Amino acid sequence: MRTTTIFLTSLLAALLACGEPRSVPRPAAPRIEQIASPAEGIFANAYLIETTDGVVVVDAMLRVSDADALRARIAALGKPLLGVLLTHGHPDHYNGAAIVTAGRDVPVIATREVDRVIRADDAAKEKQWKPMFGDQWPAPRAFPSRLVGDGEVVRLGGLSFRAHVVGPAESHSDSYWTIDGLPVAFVGDLVFSGTHSYITDGHTTAWLAALERLAMAFPAEVTLYPGHGKPGGAELIGAERRYLERLRVVVRRLSPNGAPLGDAAKAELVAELARLEPGLTLDFLVGLGADAVARELAADPR
Repeated sequence: MRTTTIFLTSLLAALLACGEPRSVPRPAAPRIEQIASPAEGIFANAYLIETTDGVVVVDAMLRVSDADALRARIAALGKPLLGVLLTHGHPDHYNGAAIVTAGRDVPVIATREVDRVIRADDAAKEKQWKPMFGDQWPAPRAFPSRLVGDGEVVRLGGLSFRAHVVGPAESHSDSYWTIDGLPVAFVGDLVFSGTHSYITDGHTTAWLAALERLAMAFPAEVTLYPGHGKPGGAELIGAERRYLERLRVVVRRLSPNGAPLGDAAKAELVAELARLEPGLTLDFLVGLGADAVARELAADPR
């Protein structure tokens, strides 16, 4: 009987010990390197996440030369490429995927929504932009080979990369990637840093709502890795919200009924944003997308 009592006591103690809360260790912080294209590549970023086992790439550049430079940098690290993660379906973020992955059996990974946008719009984007970029427009292009859902985790290089579906915002369907246990987020074009924003897809209302959700989702010490410009903290979210709110006010004044803006009105819009948001580059993006925002605001006058 005594032996049985000792055994049961020991078993109970072991079970209780198993139930005690244990701190979950953070993964070893990887080395994150920003690869920025020059002005000719509209300052598009790709990121290299270097682990002990290999390299993970976030986004893949617009032009041939920038994708070649990205591939060369991966080779210089002397580690295998493990995968390419895409944030959204604009060509300056997926065009170079075929170059980066050429000769390598690695996945190009995106959410299902981003994949649908890429496949639906790729031919039209090529028709629109190839005349401008000529031989710098990559061909062929690689579409995503692995699709994930909201909150799904992809294990690469010992890290857990988690996909987050946002929906329409800067593009027709945006997403961002986090690494479990680390205060980092690869946010694509949900925020811009030091440049004007691409507004041509005409979802600024949804974009502002998405930014409000992002502000609540991230810890205070988060580092955001944007699709254009320098990485920063949570202040990039506030800066993007302020930019879009100011843009919408001026567009509504210049086109109260949603009519296309003439050249003089677009020039006024650019000048007013330069006054309100000094020092931003890529001001051609303002005129490019002004009419889309005017139509959006006229359809939804909130």
